Amino acid sequence: MAKARSNFICQACGAISPRWQGKCEACGEWNTFVEEAPASGIGAAAARGAKKGRIFALEGLSGESQPAPRILSGLAELDRVTGGGFVPGSVLLIGGEPGIGKSTLLIQACAALARKGERVVYISGEEAAAQVRLRAERLGLADAAVELAAETSVEDIIATLSAGRTPALVVIDSIQTMWTDTADATAGTVTQVRGAAQALIRFAKLSGACVILVGHVTKDGQIAGPRVVEHMVDAVASFEGDGSHHFRILRNVKNRFGPTDEIGVFEMTGGGLAEVANPSALFLAGRDGSAAGAAVFAGMEGTRPVLVEIQALVAPSALGTPRRAVVGWDPSRLSMLVAVLEAHGRIKLGQHDIYLNVAGGMKITEPAADLAAAAALVSSLVGAALPQDMVFFGEVGLSGAVRPVPHAGLRLKEASKLGFSRAVAPQGPQGADSKSEKPNGMGLNAIRHIGEAIADIAALGRGGASGGVKRAAG
Repeated sequence: MAKARSNFICQACGAISPRWQGKCEACGEWNTFVEEAPASGIGAAAARGAKKGRIFALEGLSGESQPAPRILSGLAELDRVTGGGFVPGSVLLIGGEPGIGKSTLLIQACAALARKGERVVYISGEEAAAQVRLRAERLGLADAAVELAAETSVEDIIATLSAGRTPALVVIDSIQTMWTDTADATAGTVTQVRGAAQALIRFAKLSGACVILVGHVTKDGQIAGPRVVEHMVDAVASFEGDGSHHFRILRNVKNRFGPTDEIGVFEMTGGGLAEVANPSALFLAGRDGSAAGAAVFAGMEGTRPVLVEIQALVAPSALGTPRRAVVGWDPSRLSMLVAVLEAHGRIKLGQHDIYLNVAGGMKITEPAADLAAAAALVSSLVGAALPQDMVFFGEVGLSGAVRPVPHAGLRLKEASKLGFSRAVAPQGPQGADSKSEKPNGMGLNAIRHIGEAIADIAALGRGGASGGVKRAAG
């Protein structure tokens, strides 16, 4: 009988190779291949002994469908991210950097749910039960009836959870520390993570318990392990933030039971993570409205309008290749915006260092921030401060045209609620210039081309600010 050959599996992307390689050809990572036995993991049992399949009934698309039931966690921001609460039988994957507050948030959610009389189980594979208990005491949650355990065997965990009343919520911290007997590999490898996740997902679907899996992240912020786990679970959330800011953002990137790109904002305090009901006021707190190079952007995060300040600094460069530093925005989009300003706005930025920052540590991904970023760049270049009661939003095309963006009415209503009375937005059939979209008392400057916004900003300067535009244009 021929000896079974081992395969080498990349721990970053899950690519399989018959021999060891220093660099993965699929994802480009170095030293990520680990030797694993071929008859292990998902599909191993079927390969050893296949059985005849059964015939099951097929259904049509028509028919009555009921909305998914929800279990409120007691934290409004967490319920917003999950789409209105936890769905029984669903699996949620949460990733974040070490020390960002994942365990703190989850122990608070467990305590809030346990105080409602639900059975909640917290399984830690990284900390002892005494360490989790000490954290709960610091947060004032020691009185909550949360069941704790420090265990890493998936089979033992499922057997324990199956005994007694079905838990409403199960937290597995973290999936990288779990191991299953069906996979002949080291804990944390692609095979083990995939096998452990599949077993826990099967338990959630059969029992009706909601399972939250905590995942490690790589150096570039992606959830570690095979990407197939993100496809297997029902929702994926990313916990963002850093030590220099006192707030954290829980961003939903996948949700089968609700909208995606929803965010929940929390503030790190001495008593744990506190909910922030009005994140726009937090992001705009302490801003200097008289400084040049700052523009307020009316953005959308999921279904929530959020106002943030985009700061820009444009300074002459003595280097052959000027610097381009971006924090909180896409660097490639900044390069495109600079090219559009030079080509269609007659603004020369090629010999200037450009620094762009989204205040508060917020990360913006939607293209509607183009107009606000352009306004901040031009404001810094000419030294003219933008009005304190003005907001910007709109997508800038390569032709210089300012294109409409969705949810203009929600953006304007949020700006009006925070005291802003003027807005610079796109003009068009889907823009913010319709009467139904504009709140009462909100002045609107609807523009079609980026050149119109540049001319308005240049007119705000004192003592020849507009002449500075002409000088910059050469």
